[in-house]
Amino acid sequence: MIYVIATSQLLDGTRDEFLIAAQICVEATRLEPGCISYDLNLSTSDPLRVTFVERWESREALNAHFSAPHFKTFRVTAVECIASRKVEIISPASVEVL
Repeated sequence: MIYVIATSQLLDGTRDEFLIAAQICVEATRLEPGCISYDLNLSTSDPLRVTFVERWESREALNAHFSAPHFKTFRVTAVECIASRKVEIISPASVEVL
C-alpha cells in the first residue's frame, strides 16, 4: 500500500477556485482502479492550507492517477492557486518527498 500526504498553501483569494476544481478531481479519483481512499482536508487554523490524504494499492496505481485526464485538468487550476506544497509518498520501503 502507498500513502500520499500532499499539503499545499494556497495563494490569497484562490481558495474557492481551488476547492471547486479539487472536488471534481476527488470524485473522479475515488473511482480509479487502485484508489483505496482520497480525501481533501481543510486546516482548522489556516484557511489557505489544504491537505490531500490518499491511499493507493500500488505505486503503479498512483502513477496512473498522475496521467488521468481529471488529474491533469485539476493541475492546470491548482498550479495557479498554490503558493507552496509538500508531497510525501510513503511506502513500506521509503518516504519520497516531492
